[in-house]
Amino acid sequence: MNPLAPLVADSRSLDSLRAQAARDPASAGRKAATQFEALFMKQVLASMRAAMPRSGMWDGPAQSVYEDMLDQQMAHAVSGRRGGLAEVIARQLSGNVQGGLKAQALRSEAAEHAPTMAVAARSPRAAPVETGIRRALAAPDVRSGVAPSTMPDLSRLDGAQAGFVQRMWPHALLAEQSTGVPAAWIVGQAALESGWGRREIRTADGAVSHNLFGIKAGRNWDGAVTEATTTEYVDGRARRQVERFRAYGSYAEAFTDWARLMVGSARYGAVLRSAGDVRAFSSGMQKAGYATDPEYGAKLERTINRTLALGRLVL
Repeated sequence: MNPLAPLVADSRSLDSLRAQAARDPASAGRKAATQFEALFMKQVLASMRAAMPRSGMWDGPAQSVYEDMLDQQMAHAVSGRRGGLAEVIARQLSGNVQGGLKAQALRSEAAEHAPTMAVAARSPRAAPVETGIRRALAAPDVRSGVAPSTMPDLSRLDGAQAGFVQRMWPHALLAEQSTGVPAAWIVGQAALESGWGRREIRTADGAVSHNLFGIKAGRNWDGAVTEATTTEYVDGRARRQVERFRAYGSYAEAFTDWARLMVGSARYGAVLRSAGDVRAFSSGMQKAGYATDPEYGAKLERTINRTLALGRLVL
């Protein structure tokens, strides 16, 4: 039996859909699209039936009730199928959600960095900061039809960890849309690389570089850079050495650059294709050479599972 059937017979079921929208807008959008298609198809069937000539032999209240029930059943049977009207509506709703997420992310960045930007505007370093923000807005293309992930249950995380996930979630959702990697996994890697935001890479003047992913500044990087001491493994042995890292003007720019690296580098192709399994994704990042730590895959898997609150999600 179609679980969406009550809507056509009882409009009060909209209340439950409205409540679900507050918890999981993506899932509610898909259900609303299917329900709208069912209502639309019922109206089409009713119009078709009204246009047909009647003999008058079977007309009556009982026949009308039967026809209405049949139309309702047929509408449910054809609604929600791949390539149908519901899919088009859901894709449009998903695009509206993504627009809201991007606006939310930008508002978050503006509120968080308003004092920093005010100081930067008066300093010689203002131009690099403004350039970084413009680069952050040039995000990779959003994949249409990809429903955003649901926020993990943060009740099993401590206050600092939960706060880190909440702050980075809008940016991770946008990166998810361009890479296909679940937002919780992206936040998990940021948490591993930055110690849940406690060990962020700093610039020469002590400011945060917003480089939550530990991405180094190679020869092709033309943005701002900073140097920091890090641990690298050579022939299985840990060595402390100074490396050049990328510096960003905001966290939005950092997540955008991570997404661009994942999508634009051929060595991460297999990693993106394994974005349906935490263990395969984590080990794939290690095999692709994201880090030299021989235990990186296992550490990343543990941190992602921690971000997921041991796999228990809010439905």
